[in-house]
Amino acid sequence: MTTTPEPDAAEPNVPVQLDNLTLARKEGWRRFVEAPARVQPDALDPTQLGALGDRARTEYDRRRRVWHANLGPIKTPQLAALHEDLWDIVDSNAQDGDKAKGSIAIDAFPGLGKTTAVLAFAKLFHQLEVQAEGSHTGEGRERWPVCRVGLTGNTGMREFNRAMLEFFAHPGVRRGTAAEFARRALDCVLACQVRLLVIDDLHFLRWRAKSGVEVSNHFKYIANEFPVTMLFVGVGLAQRGLFSEGSSYGDAVMAQTGRRTTKLSVEPFTVDTERGRREWRQMLLALEQRIVLANKHPGMLADELSDYLFARSTGHIGSLMTLINRGCQRAVRTGVEHISEELLDGVRSDEAAEKGRAELIAAINNRRITTKPRREAV
Repeated sequence: MTTTPEPDAAEPNVPVQLDNLTLARKEGWRRFVEAPARVQPDALDPTQLGALGDRARTEYDRRRRVWHANLGPIKTPQLAALHEDLWDIVDSNAQDGDKAKGSIAIDAFPGLGKTTAVLAFAKLFHQLEVQAEGSHTGEGRERWPVCRVGLTGNTGMREFNRAMLEFFAHPGVRRGTAAEFARRALDCVLACQVRLLVIDDLHFLRWRAKSGVEVSNHFKYIANEFPVTMLFVGVGLAQRGLFSEGSSYGDAVMAQTGRRTTKLSVEPFTVDTERGRREWRQMLLALEQRIVLANKHPGMLADELSDYLFARSTGHIGSLMTLINRGCQRAVRTGVEHISEELLDGVRSDEAAEKGRAELIAAINNRRITTKPRREAV
């Protein structure tokens, strides 16, 4: 039976490499699921760092570079709440085959960590299923509890089913009609005992177009006939019509999809309440623990840069992680070995965060908002 290695299974001086990882293929998904937890590089003080020889320093910096580029996922309150909802729905979908299984749609703005949260959940779900049932089915087929499909802007029935076949490395992926691809894809789902079908970037699907109706009908068919929970991930799904109530045939199809789909979301950090400020501080403290810099000190992020980091990230975890990652890379490369406002001022972030930065800085400077909780509440 395949089990997930414990974190100490990795050699302490050999970073786990998942470069060029593609989650659209089962081989890539397996590497993602079975990879041991990364081992954080040892924290060296300035004297120890300076004592390293050239070769040892190059290797140490390389390990830190990879570590800082992969700091997440961090179990934020948003991630924990989303996972609780996901487990509620997935566990409740253990109905008999005559009942349609409810689907899930995670609809949130970019940069809030929804894909990271979904992948973390799907990874754990895969591990638990394999631990409980074994790496192979009773018929001797490979067990794949999770199948992930990514959509493109031109995805229709044929392309969607082909993407599923490509995940399983099916030999019949080159030729066939949409119906033939569907039969092959669903045979794979049954043979490999897929339980969770993750459909990423659903916003690329043109729901109002003919292809959107076809794929929606296909989603309903899967929900009705096969033992899988479909987990959609996208941006602006409600505006694109996934949950629409309408009178035309196409709108009615979408409305039925909406009736069977539970909408979940991921929210940004906010600091307008004491609870929100505490959660922001806990996030920064967790990041501090993961940063490996020789001149790091307690409170470097949570005390000295709390307001600044909130303004630079606008409360979006994706923007925050990008800024911290790039800041750590520059701190190592320049030899300053710590994170400061001066250093981060020279680090570019994503455009959306940069646009919202000025307004938040003005609000903080004018003391209209603060990110710092009361000391007794920390």
